Amino acid sequence: MTRPAALITGARRGIGRAIGVALAKAGYDIAFTDIAEDEAVREASRLFAEAGAAARFFKHDVAAVASHADLVTNVKSAFGRLDVFVSNAGIGAPVRGDMLEITTETFDVVLDVNLRGAAFLSQEVAKAMLAGRSERPAIVFITSASTELVSIDRAQYCVSKLGLSMWARALAVRLAPEGIPVFEVRPGVIRTDMTAKVAAKYDARISEGLIPAGRWGEGEDVAAAVAGLTSGQFAYATGTVINVDGGLLIPRL
Repeated sequence: MTRPAALITGARRGIGRAIGVALAKAGYDIAFTDIAEDEAVREASRLFAEAGAAARFFKHDVAAVASHADLVTNVKSAFGRLDVFVSNAGIGAPVRGDMLEITTETFDVVLDVNLRGAAFLSQEVAKAMLAGRSERPAIVFITSASTELVSIDRAQYCVSKLGLSMWARALAVRLAPEGIPVFEVRPGVIRTDMTAKVAAKYDARISEGLIPAGRWGEGEDVAAAVAGLTSGQFAYATGTVINVDGGLLIPRL
């Protein structure tokens, strides 16, 4: 197989699916995961194929750390290589409310996926990349504007993304001598299934000027950034954070 292969977690819909389409158009074959296997998986596979990729779905729970080695082995077996990893899978707070009422159970659920699972899967991928070099390897973590913006009704989500941001920086330093760049992409208010339940709230806030660009972000906005970072043109910028937020994180008076 001559096409490079990208592994994208949580890619059956939303931002992950958009990233898969963008990377397929950029010349990658696509291995993608999600916790569920349904019609959305079949639709994602169709879109990736239409964009020129050989695509393979792997049902996988990122929180199941013990399964990570098998996932990476199966991806390499299917495609013969693993060149790019996009850590996209994540969940929101199971319940929004007063942070003084957050339970250890809901805290652990969010961190097990968004931080612990993502970190240890990237560790397994990094080892595989070191064992079989690519012409243009890259690891990209999808975090959130919530690494900087506090939401007290979902503090556990903010903590998980900020923790993952530090992991990305540390991994960038560890892998820089090996020629494997690591990047972090921070989406702002993006139109996805996760944000659908608070769409009315953000519609109002955007109309009030919350986002300088004056609109919702789309999955394709995030995907374009990932495609650029994995192109091989930004390898010396390892550790860089890219805000895909329409200016949301720019301090203003």
